[in-house]
Amino acid sequence: MAKQTANYTEDSIRSLDWKEHIRLRPGMYIGKLGDGSAQDDGIYVLVKEVVDNSIDEHMMGFGKTIDIKVSEHKVEVRDYGRGIPLGKVIDCVSKINTGGKYDSGAFQKSVGLNGVGTKAVNALSTYFRVQSYRDGKAKMAEFERGELKNDEPEKTTSGRNGTQIVFRPDESVFKNYHFIPQYLDDLIWNYCFLNAGLTINFNGQKYHSEKGLYDLLSRKTDEDNLRYPIIHLKGDDIEIALSHTNQYGEEYYSFVNGQYTTQGGTHQAALREAVVKTVREFYKKDFDATDIRASIVGAIAVRVQEPVFESQTKTKLGSQNVAPDGPTMRTFVNDFVKKALDDYLHKHADAAEAMLKRIVQSERERKEIAGIKKLANDRAKKANLHNKKLRDCRIHLDDKKGDEDLKKASTLFITEGDSASGSITKSRNVQTQAVFSLRGKPLNCFGHTKKVVYENEEFNLLQHALNIEDGLEGLRYDKIVVATDADVDGMHIRLLLLTYFLQFFPDLVRRGHVYILETPLFRVRNKKETIYCYSDEERQAAINKLGAKPEITRFKGLGEISPEEFKEFIGPDMRLEPIILRKDTSIKELLTFYMGKNTPSRQTFIIDRLKVEKDLVEEAV
Repeated sequence: MAKQTANYTEDSIRSLDWKEHIRLRPGMYIGKLGDGSAQDDGIYVLVKEVVDNSIDEHMMGFGKTIDIKVSEHKVEVRDYGRGIPLGKVIDCVSKINTGGKYDSGAFQKSVGLNGVGTKAVNALSTYFRVQSYRDGKAKMAEFERGELKNDEPEKTTSGRNGTQIVFRPDESVFKNYHFIPQYLDDLIWNYCFLNAGLTINFNGQKYHSEKGLYDLLSRKTDEDNLRYPIIHLKGDDIEIALSHTNQYGEEYYSFVNGQYTTQGGTHQAALREAVVKTVREFYKKDFDATDIRASIVGAIAVRVQEPVFESQTKTKLGSQNVAPDGPTMRTFVNDFVKKALDDYLHKHADAAEAMLKRIVQSERERKEIAGIKKLANDRAKKANLHNKKLRDCRIHLDDKKGDEDLKKASTLFITEGDSASGSITKSRNVQTQAVFSLRGKPLNCFGHTKKVVYENEEFNLLQHALNIEDGLEGLRYDKIVVATDADVDGMHIRLLLLTYFLQFFPDLVRRGHVYILETPLFRVRNKKETIYCYSDEERQAAINKLGAKPEITRFKGLGEISPEEFKEFIGPDMRLEPIILRKDTSIKELLTFYMGKNTPSRQTFIIDRLKVEKDLVEEAV
């Protein structure tokens, strides 16, 4: 028997107070931490937890405006609702299971129900201030990492009723964090789309929507890419917008009580099922469900009493019913879609005809590739993905059913060349990080149909490695990281891979799964210290710090970085650049510019950037 090294006694049992528990296990309260490079990183969850309370006030009919300011490391949110009752200001932000959401008369169909949100923000902030304005009086309190530091007495005020919260996320928890403006922009717009008539002033800009989900789809899609005008349907506690596009895949935006459920849930599943059923009945033809849903872009928002989410971060709805004693979500959505969509198609013959043409086109394309798809799938099985092409991570190899959190944290690095693949493979975290090796440059698939995905062995194996042939529901990796050399060939491979994803699996990019790995361009060192630099500015700062002519190395390829060094660059502090599609980005125009035929404008674009790279290299040498 192994010798015991520790005693298990009464002294081994600890009771943590609320703030200690949140800081010790933050993932239980806000999901993953991250540095802000992903849309679901913790710093955005903190912002949401505060704004959600203001939105709940608006939903109850109090306050049509919310003011939000986000600087580099500080967040301010001011609403004009009823204001927290002054005697409970401190309790509401520092006592778990304390809040107004337990009183169904005060809050109906709200997002936050467990009294945790602002407490987590408080505990995970180096500075947290709450101030409530209510009927001519104000109450303010300040905290540091959840510890009350300043409890000011009530005072008279001329400020409008409402609540203001200011906080700074703790840099010891969210290391090297930074807010990405595009993520905040999307977050604010979603609040406005789901609350037509609400105005949010964000960093000096006004956000406002009158048409709700219609405006959301208008912003998310290129009008020229739509096969027919957006269908907008509204009912009691439900709103839907949808259309068909020219792109591959399905794209959905689903919401519950104003909460963006990025992983869908029972309401989104009900919508997908209801659309298929209604379309079949309208056209009196038993279309394949995949042909009906192919190329759909849709949005659904529902209001639910006492919603049940599958985690504290509320990214997936688990509620089976719309209310404790109400109909099932499936019945509720299906009954609404069956009547509203059927009525719309009967009244709008042009839209009905355009929808039918898109479905028939998808059916034809599916049948055209059916034979080659079967052969390609057989080849993929025979090739055995778990070979030199894919070095998988253990959570997939072991198929641990209970490790869902680990699976969400899994990463696939896509590399080119034996040396780069070898370095990453040797230095990766084998538990959660996998490596897929490319053989040379991928095919430029711009302008091709999806048939090429099955004809091209490289693309077919990558599709199977990701498990996205039938949609993103089975996606095996949360992050898909393109790891190529920082030279012309490496940049070209990046473009070819991004073309593949944008052409055939645009949802991967839109949902924030695709990244570029940032590796250091320079190593600056002397006998005492080594500094890795990701930009010329960092290189110059390192030279100034070390002084006395340090040794400077310019990394031209990933293969030049040893596995021991690589561990630093793909570990907990890994730097990733997310691929973000701006609201005004047309995928077709984007791919035409970069991957289509040469044009003078593209030649100028490339030459200008080659000059920058050349100057950078010459200066370093």
